[in-house]
Amino acid sequence: MTKSFKRVTALLAVVGGSLMLQGCLVGAVVGTGAAVVGGTVKATGAVVGAGFDAVTTSDEETKAKREREQREWEREQRRCEQRQRQGKDC
Repeated sequence: MTKSFKRVTALLAVVGGSLMLQGCLVGAVVGTGAAVVGGTVKATGAVVGAGFDAVTTSDEETKAKREREQREWEREQRRCEQRQRQGKDC
């Protein structure tokens, strides 16, 4: 009981600290924390996964952001073309 409590405490410290880190460092820290704990406490896998998801961007989110930026750029280009037809600067 004491051994698993120490492991859970260590994992929580690692996950808590990893939330303050950036990008790929988070993956390394969380991966190391998960390797240290191993399979002794199954509930911690959800904690590690939630911590990792909280600080990373999925491919879908990245694609949606890129598409949104592209639409905004195209919209601005159309507005600029309309202003130029009216003899105004962009």
